[in-house]
Amino acid sequence: MSAAQPLCVDLDGTLVRTDLLLESVLALLKRNPLYLFALPLWLLKGRAHLKCEVARRVRVDMAGLPYDRRVLNLLETERGRRPLVLCTASDQVLAEAIAQHLGCFDKVMASDGSCNLSGRRKAGALVEAYGERGFDYAGNEARDLAIWRHARRAYVVNAGDGLAARASRVSEVADVLPRERAGLRTWLKALRVHQWLKNVLVFVPLLAAHMLLQPSAAGHAIAAFVIFGVCASGVYVLNDLLDLGVDRAHPRKRERPFAAGRLPLSAGLVMAPLLTVAAFAAAYALSPRFALVLLGYYALTLAYSLRLKQIAMLDVLVLAGLYTLRIIAGSVAIATGLSFWLLAFSMFLFLSLALLKRYTELVVQRDAGEAQAQGRGYATSDASMLATLGGASGYLSVLVLALYIDSAASAALYRYPQWLWLMCPLLLYWISRVWIIAHRGAMHDDTVVFAVTDNVSRVVLVLGALVALLAIR
Repeated sequence: MSAAQPLCVDLDGTLVRTDLLLESVLALLKRNPLYLFALPLWLLKGRAHLKCEVARRVRVDMAGLPYDRRVLNLLETERGRRPLVLCTASDQVLAEAIAQHLGCFDKVMASDGSCNLSGRRKAGALVEAYGERGFDYAGNEARDLAIWRHARRAYVVNAGDGLAARASRVSEVADVLPRERAGLRTWLKALRVHQWLKNVLVFVPLLAAHMLLQPSAAGHAIAAFVIFGVCASGVYVLNDLLDLGVDRAHPRKRERPFAAGRLPLSAGLVMAPLLTVAAFAAAYALSPRFALVLLGYYALTLAYSLRLKQIAMLDVLVLAGLYTLRIIAGSVAIATGLSFWLLAFSMFLFLSLALLKRYTELVVQRDAGEAQAQGRGYATSDASMLATLGGASGYLSVLVLALYIDSAASAALYRYPQWLWLMCPLLLYWISRVWIIAHRGAMHDDTVVFAVTDNVSRVVLVLGALVALLAIR
């Protein structure tokens, strides 16, 4: 009889390394932010009602969820030996879908819209179904102590040593599957600190105006760099929370900390607004005008995350605009005028890089056999068209550079502007090379990472800096 006792497994935080209610709410808000006003009304009728209303309006890709491999192995081991029960506070719709996907559970017990099957309610339902000490239970949080108190044996999953010790006082602990702690590297990856390299663009006006040696201007540019980095990290965290399903369908993005379940979604929901508020407070202290530019950047980035990234061609124009906004922010931070030539050059160059990024994503998904890009408004067959547009845009940036070199604006800033003509072949070579690499399928999907790690790109940058110095001297 003992061998026939069922193994009851919790869902959120145990079978899957995520919170399905938070995932569903985020997916719902991404589809229509106005649902934010409906959530409190649903909650007034109870958590079970809230879960039901949310679950019936969203679709979660059950195959892409970050399942805990150790729990799946336990289920595989116990399958056929005794009944397996998925017992969760998540809504019945989601629980049934996961059970159907895995195909190993004999029974599903879940919240049904009126009863929130959590804590003592779950304990009562299990005791009623299987009797006192008539089941084993796998869970991950303190509220599961109310269930382990009535279970024959406890499986403690993704929890600290403290919870395992408390569980041992109320039940026999059959196994402990410890939580994988998120280290500094995981947090840095979630904040995408390496993407701060994009913010070096705020230094471009400082260099273009030859104000690098002015301490006040240099200090303001450094402050602008850090502020943009903090703001961007807040946006990246929010973007990852809204793009969980899309990221999990991507060969590389599925390893992002939130998508992979290495960081809790609740931590991201706290981190994103904290970073954003800190960035705007610092921006306003630097300059109210700079804060306005940062607000424009944030609003455009948020619109991109929520909707614009799904609209073909508009998405790459927005990405190019976000790069250009960093240059505008750099000009505002050091209180210098905006250069028409610099803005025109940057818009064409960054449009080329934005198209390169999207082209690389399409190629990866095309090679994986996908016909439609995940979360984007493109078919994977559009890749060749994007390559054509991207190359043309890059070459137009070189044309703008050539026209600038032959202008009065160049003559006013450079003693020997003729040296700047060497910039043209350098830039033509670099643009042509990155597109050739992308065409061969060897381009990293993050062009910033590629540029920083590519030795040839570094050499081109050094040569470009040397050319600029020769023109100034």
